[in-house]
Amino acid sequence: MTAARFSVAVYCGSRPGDVPSFADAARELGRLIGSEGATLVYGGGRVGLMGVVADAALTAGGRVVGVIPQALMDREVGHRGLTELHVVQTMHERKQLMAERADAFVALPGGIGTLEELYEVWSWQQLGYHDKPVALLNVDGYYDALLEFSHTMHARGFVSDAQFAALLVDDDPARLLARLRAAAMRATAPDDYSKI
Repeated sequence: MTAARFSVAVYCGSRPGDVPSFADAARELGRLIGSEGATLVYGGGRVGLMGVVADAALTAGGRVVGVIPQALMDREVGHRGLTELHVVQTMHERKQLMAERADAFVALPGGIGTLEELYEVWSWQQLGYHDKPVALLNVDGYYDALLEFSHTMHARGFVSDAQFAALLVDDDPARLLARLRAAAMRATAPDDYSKI
């Protein structure tokens, strides 16, 4: 990765959530990605926080790459105004292409799909399929309970010290993006998704 071509995969809800701060954080993260000349890689939707982060990155002049399964395009939730929109057949293809196109991963507030995507790339990191940074943007304490459980998994011996420390957590979009960029510059191992 070079500083000029930094790309970040963002996982987030296809719904807006129950407080405006979730959309505010998605908008700010998208704006930062775009204004810094980076590329947003995301699930290709136009609804919920997904649409907010994509629109903000586009408005700020960034490149936005969406990856969406055909079934979701058929339900008319795909964003047709992106720099690139890849329509794939399966969710598995979606997640792998997003991982291949990203230098870092961050989860904003979202539901079970967001959690599944976060934990998958975090476990792929543990298995050595990539060494890219993985992060949570903890907006208004949304992930506090999940982080508490992560501490429990670590304390009870199911998550190693190294893997526990590998998850970056912050509540400030600008600070987290800077941390991700710095960590991505140190990620030098080639990706290997051939075993998934």
